Amino acid sequence: MLYIEELMELLPHRYPFILIDRIIEIEPGKRCTAIKNITINEPYFQGHFPNQPVMPGVLILESMAQAGAFLVLNSVEDPLSKNMFFSAVEKAKFRKPIIPGDQVKIEMELLKIRMNAARLKGTAYVDGEVVTEAIIMANIVDRAGA
Repeated sequence: MLYIEELMELLPHRYPFILIDRIIEIEPGKRCTAIKNITINEPYFQGHFPNQPVMPGVLILESMAQAGAFLVLNSVEDPLSKNMFFSAVEKAKFRKPIIPGDQVKIEMELLKIRMNAARLKGTAYVDGEVVTEAIIMANIVDRAGA
């Protein structure tokens, strides 16, 4: 299990844009599972339906992309010299809102990696129910200053 401190060694994101709390399982080159705990203290709840707070769909996709980046970077040579830039989304479906108090389990599967591009399938669950799913593409780029 990898916690936030270890995630931040590989991912360049920092508060408030690091959107996964820990990795609970990883099979490099194949799949990983991440956890995001949702609290009312998340900064986006102040302005996103404040009387009925829901996690913005774009941030759910970003959470998936960050988990996917962790998976892919753990599958390439010299991962600390690379970053992943989200490039496309296909077939995104939002099946149920994510609200404060939820714990989101994000499962990412690496479908293909070729040259400097990766294609991943992501599924997010709350209490065992699918809440979001999408195909995500990202480019692997050299990290500035690395």
